[in-house]
Formats: sequence, structure tokens, C-alpha cells
Amino acid sequence: MKQSGKTMGMLIASLRKAQGMTQAELAERMQVTDKAVSKWERDLSCPDIQSLPKLAEVLQVSAEELLQGEVLSAAAAGKSVSWLEKINSIVDVVLKAIVVAMGIALIVCSILKTLEPASGFQLTGLGLACAGILFLRQEK
Repeated sequence: MKQSGKTMGMLIASLRKAQGMTQAELAERMQVTDKAVSKWERDLSCPDIQSLPKLAEVLQVSAEELLQGEVLSAAAAGKSVSWLEKINSIVDVVLKAIVVAMGIALIVCSILKTLEPASGFQLTGLGLACAGILFLRQEK
């Protein structure tokens, strides 16, 4: 069942972990053994076709996504985006804007010869700090 470079088992494991569930907790919610969940995640077996809708509900995806081995984007799937995802998106845009603004300010002030060294270092430091934070956020 390998599609898009991810198997159903890999998807089940990643979704379970993203929700902070253990294999035992998922097994309890699915009314199966933790060994069954382990086999699903290692692609040694697949969930019963009748249990796919319940598994999809527990993992907050569609049965289609489980079968395809990939989660569609929230917009493509018609799902609402959480407030945390919205805030993270806004923070990323603001950080990128600050990096670009500091770069432009440095260039313009240098060309106009109105930039004092201390101000130049401050602009550079602010731009680099925002770039570093953005880089670290994307590492997650």
C-alpha cells in the first residue's frame, strides 16, 4: 500500500504520534490489541476494512487519506485550519517581512549614505535574528 512515498503504516504512526497517543491508547480506542497497532504501523498487516472509518475518525483524517498513505492539505481536504496553524503562518510571514525590510533598509541607507555604522549593525542584527528564528521554526 505504498503511495506518495509513505505507507499506510507510516501514516498511522505519524498521525498517532502527532496526537500524542501511544500504541496502547490507539488500540484501546480501536478495541484491538497494541500488538495489532504495532503490526499496522510496521506494515505487517492492515486494519480491517470495516474499522477504517473509525480509525480515520480517531486519527482525524479521511479513510481515503489512510488508504492513499498521505494527508491532503487542509484546504484541499476542505477542513478548517486550526488557530495555531494560522498564528504560525502569520508569524512566519512577519519574520520573512522583517528580514526583507532590514535588507532593503540597509541597501537604501547605504546608497543614500545616511547609514551610521551603529544603525547598520542594528539593522543587520535584527534581520539575522529574524532569519535565524525563521530557520529554527522550519527545522521543526
